[in-house]
Amino acid sequence: MWIPMRRIFVAFWACMMCAGSVAARAQVAPSATRPEFSITAGGLFSAFQPDYGGGGIAEASPNRLYGFGAYADMRIRRWVQLEAEGRWLRLNQYLNINQDNYLIGPRVPISTYFGRVTPYGKILFGISHMNFEFGQTSCRCATIAYGGGADVQLTKRVSWRAIDFEYQQWPNWYALQTSQLHPYGFSTGIGYKLF
Repeated sequence: MWIPMRRIFVAFWACMMCAGSVAARAQVAPSATRPEFSITAGGLFSAFQPDYGGGGIAEASPNRLYGFGAYADMRIRRWVQLEAEGRWLRLNQYLNINQDNYLIGPRVPISTYFGRVTPYGKILFGISHMNFEFGQTSCRCATIAYGGGADVQLTKRVSWRAIDFEYQQWPNWYALQTSQLHPYGFSTGIGYKLF
């Protein structure tokens, strides 16, 4: 029995298209199977305006405080992330005034640009510690920090926290005052994806 050449040609191309689509699917792992949980840990360098210049009054300090810190980001899902950070601002003190922060809270990635840059927003809660002028006294204060920044993926495991900004609220920071402190500052650092 003779089969027309046109039917053979159509059958051949139909088989090739099916084979091509199966091969194309095998090239990339479906995104639903990619693990989403990861932890990234890193170090920071920070520059902050402590919003306290001495005398029990909330006002801009003549010196910025500089210091080092550490952070950890836990990604549970794309939109469910948690950040924890500790910061020790001990360099460039004015009248021996320094501040430490221990904060944790949700972090929300905004989007990923060019596959490498991820801007984010965050709101953190925790405790801050401040030594007053000449070490006369200190306080341990509840803190709320609002912030955001951008991470740049350098390699599969290494990321650069290009910029991180925080604006903090310290309500009832001093027993004799009803005002609030509002320290603010910038950080930069390097992170390593542990898993």
